[in-house]
Amino acid sequence: MAHRSGFVNIIGNPNVGKSTLMNAFVGEKLSIITSKAQTTRHRILGIVNGDDFQVILSDTPGIIKPAYELQSSMMDFVKSAFEDADVLLYMVEIGEKALKDEAFFKKIQNSKIPVLLLLNKIDTSDQVALEEQMQHWQAVLPNAEIHPISALENFNVKEVFERILELLPEAPPYYPKDQLTDKPERFFVNETIREKILLHYKKEIPYSVEVETEEFLEDEDIIRIRSVIMVERDTQKGIIIGHKGSALKRVGVEARKDLEKFFAKQVHIELYVKVNKNWRSNSQQLKRFGYNN
Repeated sequence: MAHRSGFVNIIGNPNVGKSTLMNAFVGEKLSIITSKAQTTRHRILGIVNGDDFQVILSDTPGIIKPAYELQSSMMDFVKSAFEDADVLLYMVEIGEKALKDEAFFKKIQNSKIPVLLLLNKIDTSDQVALEEQMQHWQAVLPNAEIHPISALENFNVKEVFERILELLPEAPPYYPKDQLTDKPERFFVNETIREKILLHYKKEIPYSVEVETEEFLEDEDIIRIRSVIMVERDTQKGIIIGHKGSALKRVGVEARKDLEKFFAKQVHIELYVKVNKNWRSNSQQLKRFGYNN
């Protein structure tokens, strides 16, 4: 049998379910998921291997109009997803009519590669609304195949994956067959901590935070981690730490539980909070954190 390999890139507005779909395909929690917009900041690869296929999935940040340099860098990750895709998954949710950036939308309309439009969250809709949405998207994106799905409920996800396999070109694998992602362990530590901050803090706090893991020491039966939570202002540092350190402790406990599941090993984690003024607008700092590459 011929071997199929290719890059399948997921794009769409913030919070439409891209990360949920990626995790459903891969079978591991690679992308963090919260109800807040702009949860995904990086472009994350998840690799699904079979005997005769390798699907390299790419979860990208939700498409927005950038307000500061970090967001511009996030949109650069989305632009790169258009450049190397063999199949494009454009994800929308019930009630949505267009992308938040018209230039990106035009790229999808003019795409020369296969586009699968995934109409997500159909479990929250009725048949009439679903049919209206199908007609709308058929009219504005005639080049796309439309697939109604529920990434959260795993409805139609397997069928979409099988269609992806049919569309992939014949090619050898791009990555070793036992590789799950292109990101190192520290990246998933940082993202797990950041997810807990997104879940437990409000307003601008989650968007002003970056996490850097300074130490990741793996022994036979335990992983010892030391991570620093960066904020932009002293007042944010106090909020992250909380009364007598209670808020920071909750983040650490929840992150440790998730990381123990992810690494299948005992984890010891130490968290610190530092002020790194205006890091979101500082190109040198953004480069250090893996943006602007």
